[in-house]
Amino acid sequence: MAQNKKTGKIPPNVTEIILESISDGVFTVDQNWRIMSFNRAAEKITGISRNEAVGRHCWDVFRSDMCEGDCALKRTMQEGLSLVNSSAYIINSDQKRIPIGVSTSLLKNERGDVLGGVETFRDVSLVEELRKELTDNFQIGDMVSHSPSMRKISGILPQVATSDSTVLIQGETGVGKELLAKAVHNLSARSDKPFVAINCGALPDNLLESELFGYKAGAFTNAVKDKPGRFALADGGSILLDEIGDISAAFQVKLLRFLDGKEFQPLGALESLTSDVRIIAATHRDLAAMVANGKFRQDLFYRINVVRLVLPPLRERKEDIPFLTERFIKRMNRLRGRSVSGVSQETLCLLMSHDYPGNIRELENTIEHAFVLCPDGMIEPRHLPESFHTRVSSPTVSSETLNEALKDAEAQTILNALERNNYNRLKAAHELGMHKSTLFRKIKKLKIKLPAIDGRSSR
Repeated sequence: MAQNKKTGKIPPNVTEIILESISDGVFTVDQNWRIMSFNRAAEKITGISRNEAVGRHCWDVFRSDMCEGDCALKRTMQEGLSLVNSSAYIINSDQKRIPIGVSTSLLKNERGDVLGGVETFRDVSLVEELRKELTDNFQIGDMVSHSPSMRKISGILPQVATSDSTVLIQGETGVGKELLAKAVHNLSARSDKPFVAINCGALPDNLLESELFGYKAGAFTNAVKDKPGRFALADGGSILLDEIGDISAAFQVKLLRFLDGKEFQPLGALESLTSDVRIIAATHRDLAAMVANGKFRQDLFYRINVVRLVLPPLRERKEDIPFLTERFIKRMNRLRGRSVSGVSQETLCLLMSHDYPGNIRELENTIEHAFVLCPDGMIEPRHLPESFHTRVSSPTVSSETLNEALKDAEAQTILNALERNNYNRLKAAHELGMHKSTLFRKIKKLKIKLPAIDGRSSR
């Protein structure tokens, strides 16, 4: 930036140019709370010209909810402490209530004398609108979602849970299969009994057998005392056989024998034991394809595939990303005693544009990574892992880009619902939890192109 060679100071007009070019509203007040300056962004957000604002008391211009109580700028001028990202509302010239994020600091001259205060604010209407949309969510155990595809699972889960039938949960790694299994258990008549989980894909056959069936003292070297297996520990409750698609063909036979009669024989035992346990199986693999290829026993597949629940990957329900992000931030704030306030619009746009091969687990790890680099305040793009930055060609992301990303996610959700219902608008609207006229309006607004069929005929 050019400086005056004689004084070494930045010319005043350069500072004015900077203030006029930024997207945040900026204004200053004197010690009598009269506005001294008002930049272009402040005019745009409030709808009030600087000629009208300058010289008036700030509360007459902004009519904020803060003005009547905990004014951030007042606190700064009284206590001398800067505030960052406080939330408030203002009333613009059209009498519209606008949510804003506010930061404040003292305004001082070169000698350090306090002349007044300066406040920057930004319009966060888009974020608030998104947050409002996300209030229409539902919960499956510890899983919270806004997705229509998850709503279908939520709708049938009580019946599935109370049926006591064997359940097969399919979905990619990290989508929350164990959380869904726990929800099935907690909604069942077995909820006061144990829920036991074991990752079948993490153990070789001999260890998996001893873990599931248990063993008697002397069954093998170092077996100095009896050890009950997971089937015995889960008696009366439920057991999750996670990654069941990874077990060997030999162990599939042993597991099938238990499923046939609920009997098992601990290693080194002479007699069989029984266990009244509900089986919940989970896998990231396509078991039907494995059966066709001879890699998974057909009879075992039929035993565990009584009721099948398929969890969609996060990339197919991106409308959940903002809500999950907020949930993870609140939890990490509580566990770590931190005060991270949320994510910026640019950060949310990057999170929405990612494909998440690791699904919800990857999103949670991403937020944890950001917590390491962001001590407090707002999570910015620089706090995200490097993989998020390589996907964006432009160094800056505007709120318009975020808006487009959200529209794309909403449009894809509507299209998926229409496809599942053979483009029957009424059925799709019911699945999405909205009125038919609302669906029509969204289709038109989002410019969704549909085939000529309307789904009402039997063709």
